[in-house]
Amino acid sequence: MSKRWLRYVAVALLAPLPSRALAACQIRQFLELPVTMSGPRPIVSASIGGKDARLILDSGAFFSTLSRASAQEYGLQLAAAPSWFRLRGINGDASASFATVKDFGLAGATLPRVDFIVGGSDTGTVGLLGQNILGIADVEYDLPHGHVRLMKADDCAVDSLAYWATGRPYSIVPLVPRQPPFQTHTIGTVTINGVKLKAVFDTGAGSSILTLAAAKRAGVTPESPGVEPAGIATGLGSKSARSWIATFATIEIGGEALKHPKIRFGDVTLGQADMLIGADFFLSHRIYVANKASKMLITYEGGPLFGLNPRGAVDPEGKKLDLTDKTPEPTDAEGYSRRAAILSSQGRFEPAIADLDRAIALAPAVGRYFGQRAIARLANGQLLLAAADFDRALQADPGDADARIARAGMRLGGRDPKGAAEDLAIVDKALPPTSDKRLVLGQMLDAAGQLDASVGNFDAWLKSHPQDAKRAVALNGRCWVRAQLNRDLDGALDDCNAALKQRPGTASYLDSRALVRFRRGELAAALADYDAALKDYVPPKIAPRSAWTLYARSLVKRRLGDTAGAEADRAAALAAAPGVEERARRMGLSG
Repeated sequence: MSKRWLRYVAVALLAPLPSRALAACQIRQFLELPVTMSGPRPIVSASIGGKDARLILDSGAFFSTLSRASAQEYGLQLAAAPSWFRLRGINGDASASFATVKDFGLAGATLPRVDFIVGGSDTGTVGLLGQNILGIADVEYDLPHGHVRLMKADDCAVDSLAYWATGRPYSIVPLVPRQPPFQTHTIGTVTINGVKLKAVFDTGAGSSILTLAAAKRAGVTPESPGVEPAGIATGLGSKSARSWIATFATIEIGGEALKHPKIRFGDVTLGQADMLIGADFFLSHRIYVANKASKMLITYEGGPLFGLNPRGAVDPEGKKLDLTDKTPEPTDAEGYSRRAAILSSQGRFEPAIADLDRAIALAPAVGRYFGQRAIARLANGQLLLAAADFDRALQADPGDADARIARAGMRLGGRDPKGAAEDLAIVDKALPPTSDKRLVLGQMLDAAGQLDASVGNFDAWLKSHPQDAKRAVALNGRCWVRAQLNRDLDGALDDCNAALKQRPGTASYLDSRALVRFRRGELAAALADYDAALKDYVPPKIAPRSAWTLYARSLVKRRLGDTAGAEADRAAALAAAPGVEERARRMGLSG
């Protein structure tokens, strides 16, 4: 990492710009980054060598990062990191390299040399914008209004820094002092169920999460009453972990208290921290991080918080707070688009669609706004209107891979595999070999019945993502498609075994391996895998996804001479999904 780069940022961005004067202090804004929410992820637009790049704004990343696949896609030269240097994140680590980006564009400025760490999992974007930029001075996270601002305060008391909170209470959270270059995180203390815990405030985390050990200290375990499974938590490396969600008694952050929050916790590793406070918290707060003073000032701006929609927020004296948003209306299409993205991320689709109507009226030639409205309409259950918007988005920009993949998903859901296959073939031809989108493309091509193309995409993705958290998903996908094709069954078995090594006991992975073993004539092993995949199946209830597994198990049982067991499984499968028998015939399987 070049120290020249750090000096360059400090000099170049502190040029005289408009300032805000407050009492005896002066607060200067020297860079404003427009932020667009993509689900729970805050995205900033940048450019690398003149080519557009979308980065996750990640306050939890100590340095800006690219995945290896992104570095390849942008033609960057890699330099090896020292052998002791590892990227560490939630529940994993990964090897790393360095790359220097020439002509890095950000917020209208072009910087001639910017260093990035290269490594870790793909994020669905080009990479992460981390603390080597966000932490060069103070930073204001104003995600509720679609901006992040780099700030400098001169001769200001800490109490003066929440300059927007006129007449409103605010909280101050003491922070662990930063110790560059590696301890640059925003770390403060939160209290859950009366237990003090150390938390990293991390915009790059889609949702807040506690470690298993911290949850236990607060009196909650996976076996506690009311605790529910919350899926798999993944992070920077190839590891993954189970997670749960529970209702805790209280959470307090800097004097801001909330009763009965719903908080996710998991068997994750967070270094010395106990919790990540994620983008869900940032979306409902305006936050000023005074890095030099090691303080963070926050105001609640309204909206969902820890699984709740707080109503009747009051100040410490019990006076009701006026949370009316007094921010001026956007003045351009981009402003309406950013506000719509925030509203969509909060599940408020009707006002989001109304904002996108305004964006399209102001800039009817921009296809991206039609695609954004299509996603909002799809989430709002307006399928025909969403389909029309996807069509208009692709008329304006036929090369929009995101819109084309989304439309293919709609077509698959509408039982139009031919139309989906047409969209996916265009994307397949256009994407770079290293694109992260090849994983979802492989899955969708499988669903569309394009099995050879599906295998090719899984191959390409796995080759360019050697240490990604989603490798188990890709390995299982390739195993399953090879099993359907009855091709390279040794390789398919290796894939399924590798996926199950990373995520033991995963039902869908066991189902894939069972089909491979059935194809190989290993009937006892296939039956054991089908039994394990169906261990949570309790007749007469059957999840639709279990219908295939039951039907396939009936074929194995019949081959083993268990006619009664085979008939019982077949009847249960056909009752839940009558089309499952035809699916088996297309694979060349029959009873």
